[in-house]
Amino acid sequence: MNETVSTPLKIVVGIILLIVVAPLVVPLLMSISDTPYIVFPPKGFTLQWYGAVLANPEARGSFLFSLELAAIVTAVSLVLGVPCAAGLTRYRVVGQDVVLGLILSPLIVPLIVTGVALLQLFSMLGSRATMMQLVIGHTVVCLPYVIRSVSASFVLANRNLEDAAAVLGAAPHLVAIRVIWPQVRPGVLAGAVFSFIVSFDDYPISMWLADGNHFPVPLYLYTVIERSFDPSIAAIASLMIGFALLLVLVIEKVFGISLARLAS
Repeated sequence: MNETVSTPLKIVVGIILLIVVAPLVVPLLMSISDTPYIVFPPKGFTLQWYGAVLANPEARGSFLFSLELAAIVTAVSLVLGVPCAAGLTRYRVVGQDVVLGLILSPLIVPLIVTGVALLQLFSMLGSRATMMQLVIGHTVVCLPYVIRSVSASFVLANRNLEDAAAVLGAAPHLVAIRVIWPQVRPGVLAGAVFSFIVSFDDYPISMWLADGNHFPVPLYLYTVIERSFDPSIAAIASLMIGFALLLVLVIEKVFGISLARLAS
């Protein structure tokens, strides 16, 4: 019975993976074409477009700024999201469902609407601190990913282990470090990865809040498309995809958490 069930399931999973992965392979193939314009299937083979992107100071500046912004947003999201998830899952809070709904609303509201609302808010406040605006805007969007993943880890955590450790005389901070943290670590890391990638790839929020001195990679990619349409555009997209995959693989190797567990 298991064999008859597993085979169709593998076929379905394979089809889903093909649908998901195929669009990611297309820009990679277009980026190695030696034609001065984007074509698919690619003609010839060259890596000159990657060299052109890496040698471009504007592209490097946007990439480094996106890294800095995503790192700051991820740190802020973790600092705010982990305690929030712990409080909402381990304690009874007045208006808990309302609070959770408000926090998770950016997952439902279109990002373009969120971006316009943030722009209007900062304009009313007379704010000119672009970096702070971007950090706040990206945190609003990334925070729900952290809270969702960490909340799931807290819900699945075995509370009996905490009680046993406390009965045996472990101090609260030791219980948190040696009992709670190993159980919620996958959720925290998953939230950090999602937060970093969402911030790094965000366009709708950055479009409204960025300026010429704070220019993330997605905006730079859009401006390049307006000026020209050569394979360097596909090279930038391929580098962004590769960086996201590399980040997940590093998490797997460094922290010893499998991709399947991280995704779950």
